Amino acid sequence: MQANLYALGAIALWASLASLGVSLTHVPPFLLTGIALVIGSVPAWPLVLRDPSQWRIPPRTLALGVYGLFAYHFLLFIALRNAPPVEANLVNYLWPLFIVVLAPVVLPGVALRLPHVLAALLGFGGAAMAIAGGREISGTLAWGYLPALAAAFIWATYSLLTKRVAAFPTTAIGLFGLVSGLLSLLCHVLMEPAVILQARDWALLAVLGLGPLGASFYLWDKALKLGDPRHIGILSYLTPLASTTLLVLVSGRDFSASLALATAMIICAAVLGMRAR
Repeated sequence: MQANLYALGAIALWASLASLGVSLTHVPPFLLTGIALVIGSVPAWPLVLRDPSQWRIPPRTLALGVYGLFAYHFLLFIALRNAPPVEANLVNYLWPLFIVVLAPVVLPGVALRLPHVLAALLGFGGAAMAIAGGREISGTLAWGYLPALAAAFIWATYSLLTKRVAAFPTTAIGLFGLVSGLLSLLCHVLMEPAVILQARDWALLAVLGLGPLGASFYLWDKALKLGDPRHIGILSYLTPLASTTLLVLVSGRDFSASLALATAMIICAAVLGMRAR
């Protein structure tokens, strides 16, 4: 139960990512990600200053953290630039499904049962409906879908592999974010035009860094350490639903029938998955 609460906390923070991003569309994506990830690492600094061993982790573990936080965002932003954003984001949200179906492959002693598969497929159907709003997926074949698929695979395997490496303190997530943020800033310098940020931009970046690209990763790590990755993967389908719902509320639009149906599908998927043993 505690693991599910941590997971729901991360999901709630990720749900605000799209709404915050709407106000920061003028900021180059690597600059946005880099600053937010560095800010997200700040809460870990006081703990590390008191106990530097919190960040003394094996190079393999650090590489896994950078693989998850940096490589995921790198590929996701490439996808969003080279494919229709709604459809690319939909492909990206295959990661909860990947967590459920890859758990028996990556983690010893974890079995995948039919209810897990059915719940994962039902949840993905609901996620697709929530993101696409019931519209048909574009028939245009854009190469940007490939990095979106790779991003989904990376986040799922990162989440699962954190249970395979030597145990590390959740504080180490701050090191993952700091190194990933610096790499993102390097990408900005090499690939994006320079911009001048206003005071409002910095305020929004601080909220983004302390929430969706900061605290969420610490909560997610705690959830993975304490819980069943199959159940957490199914719960993760609440992310696109919550994100879409928040965007509807912020924009003042009415809830559509497709969003209501998506809600029912995702709730049923979560219940089915949580009851499976």
